[in-house]
Amino acid sequence: MKSETAEPYIPDLDWVYPKHPDAHMILGPQEVEVCLDEHYPFLDKSLGFKIRSALLYLGIFTLVFMVCPIRFGLRIQGRDKLKKHRALFRKGALTVSNHILRWDFLCILQAVRFRRLYFPAWKENITGPDRHLIRWAGGIPVPTDIHVIKYFNQAFDELHRRRKWFHVFPEGSNWPYYQPIRPFKKGMFTMAYRYQLPVIPMAFSYRRPWGLYTLFKKNYPLITLRIGDPILPDVSLPRKEAVSLLREQCHKRIVELAGIRDNPYPCAGD
Repeated sequence: MKSETAEPYIPDLDWVYPKHPDAHMILGPQEVEVCLDEHYPFLDKSLGFKIRSALLYLGIFTLVFMVCPIRFGLRIQGRDKLKKHRALFRKGALTVSNHILRWDFLCILQAVRFRRLYFPAWKENITGPDRHLIRWAGGIPVPTDIHVIKYFNQAFDELHRRRKWFHVFPEGSNWPYYQPIRPFKKGMFTMAYRYQLPVIPMAFSYRRPWGLYTLFKKNYPLITLRIGDPILPDVSLPRKEAVSLLREQCHKRIVELAGIRDNPYPCAGD
């Protein structure tokens, strides 16, 4: 039986990471202005959008699923847990992971196999060159105006009624090939509590490159994605207490799945 704990491999790269754990490292060019107000289609139902989204997912389910194991040496462990607990997922689920790769969402899709995921997207990401791909993949931008948040919530309310699955990177930003698990923001754990969704913890960890990978990937590590057992929100507790507990449990489990013995960050990031 394979151990759930990851290999104790820490990649030695030249990345300089920010001091603040939720700071954004990669800031792409802003190509368009986006106004997130009551008229913005947080859940785009147009025929053109649906066709483009379907074509994108067709490409992900075919080409990308072949590319990830080759490009990143992707290994996925614990997929049997999704089958074991599938009765819990009849009304949807929330997958949660650390954020360490531009393609990590695609790796998550490969882990859940042929299932569309919806996710909160950083507003600045839908103003850059990847804006269409992010939206077609299921990204719903998070507004900064408190008066517009209700329209963002309404989009997820409808998706939950349709029993869709969600994904969130609770660290809040992508730090390529970073090893410790950074603090988690609580927003989507509040959503898990409101919808009574099981939370599926997943952790990216690294393996030392070997063979041909030492020639083509140089010092870049190979990727392992481990899936943990689902964690249920305790709806018997008051909301604030239950959300804090769920975040703490999920952060601890992802640290364990990543094989980190002494994580330097607390679970709370806001």
